[in-house]
Amino acid sequence: MTDVPQPGDPEDDETGGEPVPGSFGLPGIPGLDFSQLDLAQVMRLLQSEGPVNWEIAHQIAGYVALDGAPSDTPVSDAEREELVELARAAESHVVAETGLTSALGLRTSTMGRREWADLSLDALRPVLEALAITLRQALDAGDDQPGPGEHPSGASPFGFAGGAGDPFGGLLTMLAPLLLGVQAGSMIGYLGQQALGRYDLPLPTDDNPSLAFVVPNLAAFEEAWALDRKDLRFAVALHEVVHAAERSVPWVRERLVRLAIEYVSAYEVDSPAFEQQFGGVDPNDPSSFAGIAEHPEALLGAMQSERQPEILARVQGLTMVLEGYADAVVERLGDRLLPDFARIHEALQRHHLERGEAERFIEQLLGLRLDREHYERGEAFCRGVIERAGLEGLNRVWESERMLPTPNEIDAPGLWLARIDLPDLEG
Repeated sequence: MTDVPQPGDPEDDETGGEPVPGSFGLPGIPGLDFSQLDLAQVMRLLQSEGPVNWEIAHQIAGYVALDGAPSDTPVSDAEREELVELARAAESHVVAETGLTSALGLRTSTMGRREWADLSLDALRPVLEALAITLRQALDAGDDQPGPGEHPSGASPFGFAGGAGDPFGGLLTMLAPLLLGVQAGSMIGYLGQQALGRYDLPLPTDDNPSLAFVVPNLAAFEEAWALDRKDLRFAVALHEVVHAAERSVPWVRERLVRLAIEYVSAYEVDSPAFEQQFGGVDPNDPSSFAGIAEHPEALLGAMQSERQPEILARVQGLTMVLEGYADAVVERLGDRLLPDFARIHEALQRHHLERGEAERFIEQLLGLRLDREHYERGEAFCRGVIERAGLEGLNRVWESERMLPTPNEIDAPGLWLARIDLPDLEG
């Protein structure tokens, strides 16, 4: 693969390393000017050992997370010690409140934005590679089957010449790993600009649960809301510990990943839309690749499927319970332990709901859409169960997938209690 100049290197173009504006204000591929590459360099760039170009994904994720800055703000030893101490205290309180002993002894990391982005990309690898396989299969099928208006000589419906002897016959298949690397890196990089911890969003990660605090974002959030530093960080630690305890339930983590893979596997390539979006790429003109890099959302716009809304509903059913349970537990503890918890809680709720383009991006890619209604419904369900059967009653939701509430039960907690044969303590 060709060497890619990094932002701020002397070789950068006259923009001085500033990001090239693209959709959502994203850069294209940072530091890489396609107009300066020859055809051989472009073809090497398109080569990838797997279905996703992870090198490009990590490069873009780090660049976007840092908003073009050359490096992260270092985490001091004092901050690291403070957050680890707060995490241990949060674990003790969560276990005492919930009985979820899996919340004890979690691996705790303090990090910058780029490290968070790298961690999240690695943990999302199974889901993103499932999406890549779906795209590759669809493109391979499109190459094998003549599309509407395909030239009898074998030219592909995407406007590229076909045939085994044509070096450009599989250009779109070659583009797919690059496109997905750009898409995934952009998405995670944007989230990395705002994430306070590991579980800001219910991402379908398959690695072991752990705690991670993004120190530069915590500092910026404290300043923006004029919140007490230690109180805010303790509230975030409570939130992270509860979510890590939920992920320690084996079927929860497995179901999140399974549903995400099912969702991305339901994408269907719309050949005319693909041709419209990518048909202008000219293999003999490397500069024509730049537009693809600057508009990664075009990839999924050509792949939406009618099967996905039903899968999305099941994803939302699970994530509403995860978020509702965490909110209910954190509020119970915060009300008792933090004098200014009401204002901290309001700030964190706003943070979870106002991610702008970052959340829309991840919703489009992975089907994770949670608006205010979903958060409120999940929390209302958990409150309703706790009022009737206590937190020990609500904890039965973790026994198996069968215990997940149906959509009707989310809005009527008594129905859920009746189904799992728990007594309704209010009669």
